[in-house]
Order: sequence, then C-alpha cells, then structure tokens
Amino acid sequence: MPQYLIAQSELPEERKARRARAGKSSGETYSATLEQLQPGIGTRIISPADEDAEPLSVETLAGYDAVFLTGSPMHVYDDGPPVRRQLDFMLRVFAAGVPSFGSCAGLQIAAAAAGGRVRKMPERMEAGIARRISATETGRDHPLLKGRPSSWDAPAIHGDEVWELPPGATLLASNTVTRVQAAEIRFDRGVFWGVQYHPELALREIAVAIAGQAADLVEAGLADNEADVTSRADEIAALHDAPDSRALRWRLGVDGEFAEERLRRREIANFLEYLRFLR
Repeated sequence: MPQYLIAQSELPEERKARRARAGKSSGETYSATLEQLQPGIGTRIISPADEDAEPLSVETLAGYDAVFLTGSPMHVYDDGPPVRRQLDFMLRVFAAGVPSFGSCAGLQIAAAAAGGRVRKMPERMEAGIARRISATETGRDHPLLKGRPSSWDAPAIHGDEVWELPPGATLLASNTVTRVQAAEIRFDRGVFWGVQYHPELALREIAVAIAGQAADLVEAGLADNEADVTSRADEIAALHDAPDSRALRWRLGVDGEFAEERLRRREIANFLEYLRFLR
C-alpha cells in the first residue's frame, strides 16, 4: 500500500480559519483527494512550518512513496522562522530523492528551496479561474500535463508567483497573468512536479476562498464591489453542484476542464500514474 506524506504550510491559526470556512485544512483536502483517486493508500499530514514541528530526517522521508506540498497563505519571500522551517523541510525532501508534487504555495516553496525566486505579483491577483493556461513546447510532451488540451482553465487563487525558476527546472505551462503555471524542478536527488493552480480543490472550496477575500479582490481591481465577488463565488459553488450545467458553464466561460472533477484533477492523477511507473 503506497504511503504518502502531505506537508501543509498553513500555520495553526490559518488551519483553524480554513476549517471554519471550508471544513478542512489544506492538508486534509489533499488527503481526501488522494484517497478518492487511489483508494487504500496511507496518508500522513504534517505541518513543517509550525514552531513545535519535529523535523523529519532524510532517511524517514525516503521511506515514503511521495510527498505532497499544499497551498497556503505563506509568503515565501518573507524571511522568518516559519518560512525557513518550510524551506529546510523541502531541502530534506530533495535530499531524500522522494518524488514530490505541489500546488500554489507548494510550487513556490519547492522553487525557492532549489534556488529560485518568488515575489508578490506586481499587477494583480489571479482569483477563481486561471484562464487560458497553455503548455510550453516541452510541456506538451511532459507526463504531468498528459491529456490536457492546448489551452485550459483551472481553479486558482494567489497573489504571489514564482518569479525565477531555479537552475535545473523546466517551465511546462504559462498564461498571460502568471508565467510559471507548471514546472518540473530537479534538485539534489529529487524531482518535483508542481502547478500554480489548484487541481486538488473542489469548486466549492474555491468559491469559499474567493468569498473570504472579497475585499482584497476589490482592492486588486478584479471586481467593482464585494457583491460582485459574492455573485461569482455563488456561481462557482453552483457549478460544484451541477457541473454539467450549460448555463453555468456559459456564464463562467468554462468547459469541462474546469467544471468536471475528473478532468480538473488531471495533474494529480498523472503524478500518481508516474509513481506507479517508478514502482
């Protein structure tokens, strides 16, 4: 039975707030998604950024079949103990040679640990739907993006981005808002696959996330007022309940790549297929 380690970079108060809003911490969401995609697996959730977190050794990490890094509100460019603990954890993952996958902040953490740079997005956030993501020439043939069309939309909510990929990294997908939408990072003994968007999230979780950041989205110029944000969140939540609705797809301007859970999770499913190949 595969054993997966899930590392959430949310701090305790952030986990508490997310559970109150969405019912799960980011690690619990990842665990539920993985168990749905591959029933019978074993998962362990840890929080390496916490002050009282016990660091796992390279040897212990090497005993897992894969490590997953979740999204979180962590700003990787803010130097401080939580960020340093999270980056140290990722360096040990690379040293252990265990395959790893991450989304949103997970991609940013892996990039920074390997020598890349992360920044606050200079113009605007990407919130709700990341539009027209397209694979690079290399990405078209990469197994992470197997099955994706030439262009697709994905759930996303982030105000930070990978500014510079580290040496040994390969850019796999971009859009006009965020250059690094998907990448492979090879560092030390490890290989990491990551995306800036959120294939692990249910649409209802995205709806809750943007509703909770309504004031920030208005300030960023993505909406005229908080009522507009609420309206968009309500439409995304309705699509969660009725993914085949033509009317909702039309209003949101999306197709099955965004609306259908099986297609939305494609990158995680591809990573799990890669792990089976390794075994």
